[in-house]
Amino acid sequence: MLGIGMSLLRDPKLLLVDEPSSGLSPVMFRNVIQIIHTINKDKGAAVLLVEQNVKVAFRVRQRVCVMKAGSIILEDTGENLLGRKEWWDLF
Repeated sequence: MLGIGMSLLRDPKLLLVDEPSSGLSPVMFRNVIQIIHTINKDKGAAVLLVEQNVKVAFRVRQRVCVMKAGSIILEDTGENLLGRKEWWDLF
């Protein structure tokens, strides 16, 4: 949270966020995700979010890339990926 706050002082065009859920309670994590979404939508900053909680990542998205062993194996909108029925075929 402190890192996100400090980065916002510089009015970034791109915000890189790695695993914002680490060490946060579910309520605080929802707040952080809302802030990230607001930064993207209202401030116009691009956000590169790396997150293992895929459902959350899909909701904060414009475009989602799924990676396996360092390669992009699927790219789509978060909305389309939330509707995907099966995931095991990717892994």
